[in-house]
Amino acid sequence: MKTTGNTILVTGGGSGIGLALAQRWHDAGNKVIVTGRNAEKLQAAIAGRPNMSAVSLDVTDADAIAAFAKDIVARFPNLNVLVNNAGIMNAEDVSAKRDLTQAEATVVTNILGPVRLIDALVDHLAVQADSAIVNVTSGLAFVPFPKAPTYSATKAAMHSYSVALRIQLEGKVEVIELAPPAVRTDLTPGQSTREGYMPLDDFADEVMTLFAVEPTPEEILVQNVMPLRTAEANGTVPQVLERLKAL
Repeated sequence: MKTTGNTILVTGGGSGIGLALAQRWHDAGNKVIVTGRNAEKLQAAIAGRPNMSAVSLDVTDADAIAAFAKDIVARFPNLNVLVNNAGIMNAEDVSAKRDLTQAEATVVTNILGPVRLIDALVDHLAVQADSAIVNVTSGLAFVPFPKAPTYSATKAAMHSYSVALRIQLEGKVEVIELAPPAVRTDLTPGQSTREGYMPLDDFADEVMTLFAVEPTPEEILVQNVMPLRTAEANGTVPQVLERLKAL
């Protein structure tokens, strides 16, 4: 993925990792479109950045995604990079029968949202120069967080989907997986100040450095996520799970 001269669409770009990366990509010389459900946050995200645009989108709404894709291609015909970043995470007690509303919403947001958006835009991306799809997963795709089983499962699914997608789109669209560690964002209550989590600016700066590597790695992995990413290969999954259980 080239680092400048792109037109980049970032879902969930009004806060957290999406916001930090969207603004850095803009400042590096790219046109950036941020989407999300909170119009106020989106407007704050693009303030003072002339090559950033904000367009509302609910990634849980299949019809909205289809309409959005047609509109965004018409408005930004040079769109060549899709960043599937929007996601939700909830703690769950699965030890007894429960209301599955949150679990179902997590699956729709974290899996069906990006799958539907990729489907809606893949024909357009396939004919663009230097096109790329970036799927934001998680270190928890490789070792699950016991308190968030559905979230962890959705990220494992998107890791697998990205691997298969990369093979099918070889020679047409570059497929990159960005797997963050625990980062100080507002993804969950109290996470933005939680001790031991990676500061957002440090994470975003390291990510941008990795995106500048040529050729771009298939997986963008900051150092803090490596204990999770390599746990299975290193035989350390039980030890990593013990640490995650304590969080």
